[in-house]
Amino acid sequence: PRRSRRRRAIAIAYEPAQGDCAEAPEMPEPQTPRWEPRDWRQQLEHIREMRRNRDAPVDEMGVDKCFDTRAPPQVMRYQVLLSLMLSSQTKDQVTSAAMQRLRQHGLTVDTILQMDDATLGQIIYPVGFWRNKVKYIKQTTAILKQKYGGDIPRTVEELVQLPGVGPKMAHLAMTIAWDRVSGIAVDTHVHRISNRLKWVKKETRYPEETRVALEDWLPRDLWREINWLLVGFGQQTCLPVNPRCTECLNRDICPAAR
Repeated sequence: PRRSRRRRAIAIAYEPAQGDCAEAPEMPEPQTPRWEPRDWRQQLEHIREMRRNRDAPVDEMGVDKCFDTRAPPQVMRYQVLLSLMLSSQTKDQVTSAAMQRLRQHGLTVDTILQMDDATLGQIIYPVGFWRNKVKYIKQTTAILKQKYGGDIPRTVEELVQLPGVGPKMAHLAMTIAWDRVSGIAVDTHVHRISNRLKWVKKETRYPEETRVALEDWLPRDLWREINWLLVGFGQQTCLPVNPRCTECLNRDICPAAR
């Protein structure tokens, strides 16, 4: 019995020691606030206001206006991809006209595969680098026929494996063709404006760098909107040369304003 009491006494002596003298539990380290650009929300609202009329070339002749909305879904997705391939280094007006000519010939996987290179070149000319695009379109279309049953891939990883398809095209294809936001589509306008507004921590040299930098802080629910907003803004106001800063609502809060 005496041993039993001693055991209880030890237990009682130990428990208060654990509560009274033990080190306090470690507090989680405070998280560093995530970086975000100064004034970005106000800048974004101003850009939305300037884009309210949706009357830039991208709004009237952009890739999402080039495909046949009455075509079967698989054909429609193929036309989206083709218009994206044509749009690289090419003004929207030129891409739109080339797509109209292609659609007059019946723009499907099979019609492109049956078309000779010279005819395809004549139809898409004068899109930028049209000779390379003839080759890429033929190669990619053959892959779609053989590997995907005439449809386009469902992932960015597979899309960028296709000849002539880069990350910007892949992300736009995911959004327009599959209605899935996989990332921010960064073209020359988005790249330029993001650097001018200091929406990147440090200056970026390439669009893919800009995409990674933007996705690091920009809320995901804005990823779909940001491409068409900035593209149209870049076509009308924040021009590559001689930007129209005096007309811009961000003139007082833009680091690059002149």
